[in-house]
Amino acid sequence: MSARADIHDNAARAGARPVLSVLTPFLRDDPTDLLAALEMEAPALAGAVEIVLLDDGTADAALTGRLKARIDAMRLPVRLVTLPANEGRAIGRNRLAATARGGSLLFLDSDMRPDHADFLRDWAALVAGDNPAVAFGGFSLLQAPTDARFAVHRAMAAKSECVPCAERVKQPEKYVYTSNLLVRRDVFESEAFDPGFTGWGWEDVEWAMRVSRRFEVVHIDNPATHMGLDTVAALAGKYEQSAPNFGRMAQRHPEVVATYPSYRAARLLKRLPGLPMLRRFLRRGAEADWLPVPTRAFSLRLYRAALYAEAV
Repeated sequence: MSARADIHDNAARAGARPVLSVLTPFLRDDPTDLLAALEMEAPALAGAVEIVLLDDGTADAALTGRLKARIDAMRLPVRLVTLPANEGRAIGRNRLAATARGGSLLFLDSDMRPDHADFLRDWAALVAGDNPAVAFGGFSLLQAPTDARFAVHRAMAAKSECVPCAERVKQPEKYVYTSNLLVRRDVFESEAFDPGFTGWGWEDVEWAMRVSRRFEVVHIDNPATHMGLDTVAALAGKYEQSAPNFGRMAQRHPEVVATYPSYRAARLLKRLPGLPMLRRFLRRGAEADWLPVPTRAFSLRLYRAALYAEAV
């Protein structure tokens, strides 16, 4: 761990012998609500599960102070690692794994909320019983906000991410996201996240492509809600960041990415003249709140493909 990082442990961490480490990176988010939900399971876990938080450069002294106070009051063993500057999603998750002590690592984003009261206990039981190489628990929108400004993201997530376990098992490597993902330590040590992925997007999917060639990826029904729905403008901004990452993934795994609808659409759009003008039109359509939500969602998916056309 770099000397630049500030490390804060609570009292419960010293005597704990965790078999499972929950790894949660965040940037300009407050993970207090997630901590409160997980803390409810503390009595039943008896130190078998620890939490490691990584503040990836928020630089908010007030937030850090509040988190340290909250962590000190928790019965779950917790470590907070605070970085002075952002290092990115891939490097951050590698950092989290390096400081964790459990034999299995549960990547759980700060905007996730467990959908039932035995969430951590079910993950710990899976580790004790089957000890899988990689397991994904699933997404839901059960607790997510229903504000109209998030309607497009909700529609897109419901279609492409909140996939039932019975469907996920048919293409196990495709439905792997680091928002509710269990990885055995030896697997992660042999296949870490590629630090060449910067900004937002695709580092987890690319990682899964590599891992699935060597290890079995299983799917279970232990979902958590993705609370962090975005407006169209915010989501479009993330897509703009993700284009170089998509191109990097396509270059490394052309045979897999070639089957993606987003890749096929990007290749088709690449042939069209006036692509920058088309992108502007598609984004305006996605942001037009007078249009039906399915139309706006379709327009935003095409906008993403038009961005990726520059990278493939």
